[in-house]
Amino acid sequence: MADEYVPNRPSAAVAGPVITKSQATWRGEKLFDAGPAGRTHRIDAGAKEAPGPVETLLNALMTCASVDIIDIIGKRKTPVERMNVTIEGERRPEFPRRLMHVLMEFAIEGAGIEREHAERAIALSLGRYCSVASSLAPDIVVETKLMLNGEAGELVSQSIWQPGNA
Repeated sequence: MADEYVPNRPSAAVAGPVITKSQATWRGEKLFDAGPAGRTHRIDAGAKEAPGPVETLLNALMTCASVDIIDIIGKRKTPVERMNVTIEGERRPEFPRRLMHVLMEFAIEGAGIEREHAERAIALSLGRYCSVASSLAPDIVVETKLMLNGEAGELVSQSIWQPGNA
């Protein structure tokens, strides 16, 4: 069941490479409006007025994984009723101040959702389906915690998809 999940996205049925395009327009100081025409959002490299570039990457990671998780759990006929995700990224102190460790905490609520299935959905998303996760450098440690219907789970180290893992 869950292993047969195919992301419900326009690109899921496309054969061959998928080209994604975007643009950024500088708005002064460290502010940019970024995204495809008509669907932009503010990015603030100074992180004063809007999320900065690394926060934007973390936001993309947690929303990309979340949509997969919601879809995978829903295919089991136990839909997610509420979900909240927090993310924390630890970066190198020196330049480049790239991510070294990411902790994602998923708070999921829904009648009939079994912990085993929710944990499996998280692992499938991060290890197989989430294009943002699979675009991260392979040495970044990604860990997750699941709070399911108010019950805390254990910290889980996730295997992120890498080329050659099919």
